[in-house]
Amino acid sequence: MTLRFRVGAGVLVAAVVAVTPFAVKAEQAGAAREVTFTKDVAPILQRSCQNCHRPEGVAPMPLVSYEDVRPWARAIKQRTSIGPKAGVMPPWYVEKNIGIQQFHNDPSLSDDEIATLAKWADSGAPRGNPADMPPAKVYADRTSWAIGTPDLIVKTKELTVKGGAADWWGEIPSVPTGLTEDRYVAALEIKEVNDVPSSSATNKATVGGRFVFHHMIWRTQVLDPTKDQSPDPLAFVLDEETVNWPVHEVGRNADFFDPKSARLLKAGSSVVSDSIHLHSNGRDTKAHLEIGFKLMPKDYKPTYKRAVFGLGNGVDIDIRGMEANQQLNAYTVLQQHTKLISFEPHLHAPGQRMCLEAIWGYNIQTLNCVGYDHNWVRGYDYTDDSAPLLPKGTILHIVGFMDNSPTNKNVPDPRNWQGSGNRSVANMFIDLGMRVALNDQQFQEEMARRRERLHLTKNDVVIGCPLCLVTPPAAPRPAGAPQQ
Repeated sequence: MTLRFRVGAGVLVAAVVAVTPFAVKAEQAGAAREVTFTKDVAPILQRSCQNCHRPEGVAPMPLVSYEDVRPWARAIKQRTSIGPKAGVMPPWYVEKNIGIQQFHNDPSLSDDEIATLAKWADSGAPRGNPADMPPAKVYADRTSWAIGTPDLIVKTKELTVKGGAADWWGEIPSVPTGLTEDRYVAALEIKEVNDVPSSSATNKATVGGRFVFHHMIWRTQVLDPTKDQSPDPLAFVLDEETVNWPVHEVGRNADFFDPKSARLLKAGSSVVSDSIHLHSNGRDTKAHLEIGFKLMPKDYKPTYKRAVFGLGNGVDIDIRGMEANQQLNAYTVLQQHTKLISFEPHLHAPGQRMCLEAIWGYNIQTLNCVGYDHNWVRGYDYTDDSAPLLPKGTILHIVGFMDNSPTNKNVPDPRNWQGSGNRSVANMFIDLGMRVALNDQQFQEEMARRRERLHLTKNDVVIGCPLCLVTPPAAPRPAGAPQQ
């Protein structure tokens, strides 16, 4: 007998069969099978770990050969099993029991993969049959770009950070883009280029050891030397006129804009930043940032507008000293139909977790909860079929969970109260995710495409799309027209 269950947009098929003694023995034999590096562990590392943990990678040690990995077996078990919070490897903090789970470039491990790594470590980390080893994965060198070869690269001025210097926060000189015509940007990526040798012992302890830029808040604008063009402190969140770009932060992934809402890079503009955070990595380091832009074709025109609104609290942040489990809340009401392209929690050192909630009438849905690590910031890009489609009037609510206690190793002195500020010893509470605005027709078209692609019925529940199952009424029939 076969039973079919509909769950969300998918269909689970369960086959009920008679259990024979042979089947029981086969299951027992499978459960007792030895877990080896070559057959079981290496494929997991190739998919989820070696992008960073390889020679010339940003991680402290390579995890490629058996000789590389064997000394770290117990650490791998521990770091992969701690759950979606600071310190987990790979650094992906989406909680898998809440909300939307479909994201681009998700390197996280399944429960079965985590169990496999633990069993391998507990059984002595055996090598296994060399013939089972998958072919070595070929990686581009450190100079390659996740967005592909950029059409335009803009370099900031080189800076020198002394090995024992205190953290520095401030403004850097503006740099012209050199662009002579307006172009729309499909994707961008920012890299730090410095003189730290890849083999240096300095960078073997942490990803921060390889870099000196913690973050850059930046924009592009056509500068007028006769005017004061200093931005509002929250311009990167709220200003609709300035061409603002995603914040660069250490460990952050590349940004891909919605194909229907690429962002404009104006001719004659310059890269401007009033907020650079530099930190020492233990050695004198010369470094600059390179901003790679992937451009749309010259005849491209966006059909969706960028949704510009603030979702955060920069006014009354109040984080008490020596206390865990504190919460911050912020709300906004959508003034337009909105498609959320990504979710990007931004907190500072006490930040542990952020949840995003959508409230539409009596419908309250938690879209996502994710852990947070101020040392490795992540943005989470929804797939097109999972990106929330929220009607005008929806209330977006973010909840931040803060730990300003001695158990949080990211906090240098938890005795200190924290309020709002740009430095890491102060705090921020913002969702920096990307969004696009939709008119009535675009909103209906997006929901219709989702109903069609996911084969939705009235019995489905679609997280993040409260009106997906409400089809618009048919147009009224003209008087005198024959019935169909």
